[in-house]
Formats: sequence, C-alpha cells, structure tokens
Amino acid sequence: MSVAETPLLDVRELVKHYPVSSGLLRKRKTGAVRAVDGVSFQLWPGETLGLVGESGCGKSTLARTLLRLETATAGAALYRGQDIFSLRGDQLRRFRRQVQVVFQDPYAALNPRMSVADIIAEPWQIHPDVLPSKQRQQRVRDLLEQVGLQPDHARRYPHQFSGGQRQRIGIARALALEPELIVLDEPVSALDMSIQAQVINLLETLRERFGFSYLFIAHDLAVVRHISQRVVVMYLGTVVEQGATDLIFERPAHPYTKALLAASPLPDPDAQAAREHIRLQGELPDPSNPPSGCRFRSRCWKAQARCAEAAPPLQERDGRAVACYFPETA
Repeated sequence: MSVAETPLLDVRELVKHYPVSSGLLRKRKTGAVRAVDGVSFQLWPGETLGLVGESGCGKSTLARTLLRLETATAGAALYRGQDIFSLRGDQLRRFRRQVQVVFQDPYAALNPRMSVADIIAEPWQIHPDVLPSKQRQQRVRDLLEQVGLQPDHARRYPHQFSGGQRQRIGIARALALEPELIVLDEPVSALDMSIQAQVINLLETLRERFGFSYLFIAHDLAVVRHISQRVVVMYLGTVVEQGATDLIFERPAHPYTKALLAASPLPDPDAQAAREHIRLQGELPDPSNPPSGCRFRSRCWKAQARCAEAAPPLQERDGRAVACYFPETA
C-alpha cells in the first residue's frame, strides 16, 4: 500500500461515554451520556475534513478524545497506522508534536501573563529538539509574518490584540512544531464576520503552502463548504452522512443533512426564496437517553416503523456514505 493510499487519521467505531451517577452518600452509576457513539471516518494527507452538526452533537468531545485530552470508552483511532490510545513515551511525544490544535476562544487560549514571543515559543520548551535555541527568536518573527502579524508584535501581550489577532497568534503557536495535522475546533465562531473570512483565507493559504491537513470543526455550514474537501455530518453522537463537500451540499441524502442545509442562509435572495423550507420537530434528544433505532427518527418527517427497530448502518450510496433507511435520491 502506498503512502497516498494510507489515511493520515483512521477513526474506527470511536465511543466516548460519560457515566451518570445518583445518590448522596453512595454514588452509583445510573446511565451514561453517549457523547460519541460509534463514529468512524478517515482523513487523508493534505486535505481539510469538515465536521459539522448542531451544538451538543459530540464534535468537540470527539476532537478532545482524538487529542488524548479525554479517555476513549471504546473503539480505535489510528494515526499513520498507529493506535493513538496505546501510544506511550517517545511515540506519544511524537504524536503530540505532529498533531496540534487551535481552540474556539482566542481570549481563553492564550496565557495573559506571557508575551506573544513566549506563547509561540512554548512548544519548543516541551520539544526542544525541534529547533535550536539560537534560532527561536527569528523563527517567532517568521511565524508572526506567516499569519499576517508584525514581527515586533512578539514583545506585546494578548490583551493588546483583537480577537482575530489573538486567533492568528494561536495559529502561529500551532505552526511552531511543523505539524502534519491541525485540529481546528470552531476556530472562527467567536470572531466578527469580516474577520472570519480573513482567518479562513489565512488557513487555506497555510495549508496550500505547507501541505498539512485540517480537521475543521464548525456549525457554520458556509465556512465548512468554503474550506473543506470532504464533510462528516454528526447527529447526537453518531455519523449520519459523509462524502465530498460539493456532493453533500448540492445533493444531501440524509434528512438531517437536508434540514441542516435548509436552515443555513444563502447569499442569493432568489436562491433562498426557492429553497425548500424544512422545520425540524422537537428538540435535540437527551444524549443519555437517545431514541431507539435511528436517533434522528423523533424529528424526521420520513420516519417509519423500521426506523425504531434498529439503527441504520452507514452504507455507501451514490458516492457518499449515509445512515438512513429512506435517503433522499438525486
């Protein structure tokens, strides 16, 4: 098998449950919040994979589990063929160098007591073999320029920057170790619309220049469509559809994907007026007590008796994978 045929990240039936306990004196487990429940997907070298879904669907929990910030309940995740959850010692250090993260909140992600230079250089304190000490000051200046900031910003502190500038500093820090994969957890949702476009364009430019991959987590479908080559759609801890971005956005097969897209505004008023309007019934179910069978059935206008009996498997259909007994057809 060639390198091109090997996924950078291969997630297999990943599960993350949080136990629910009751009782004042004697705590006993009474259930579990099924935040991530059997998620599978692959991410390839050099691509941006978008991960979308409503708030509470498990996107960020999935990311934190892949980053080893949470402990997986079951399943596997392979990075370049190695099981992430079994890595120890030097192998774990190498993984943490190769996989970096940019968090949602640019205000909370940066230590206010550290200068920008110290923030960007901090990863080299953990991985000193990456860059000799003599070269670090110039490298900080280079990284600031790469993300659209001035080299003399290195002497300043986070409170002296806007939200968009702080996020650029976070991106520069992620670049410091020359990673292969960057996990972007809602990286622009806390920014103004005009700043969002600038940061997204920066991320695209950096990927094209350096060739790394992104796992891009977002709820803004317009942003995901702009930056991603493929998309994974999650609902209540499970994957309901995944495939090429254009295919998913132009011809969604799963009813939830169709409803999600229908709720996303279009810039063209005529196209917006012509679009089919879908109003989902009810609220997102409790992840500690999801519906039997298909988890979307309680809100789905196409649900039938079969949908309550067993969860539909994720199956290849018309160039994408979809988990639905009654998918939309082209």
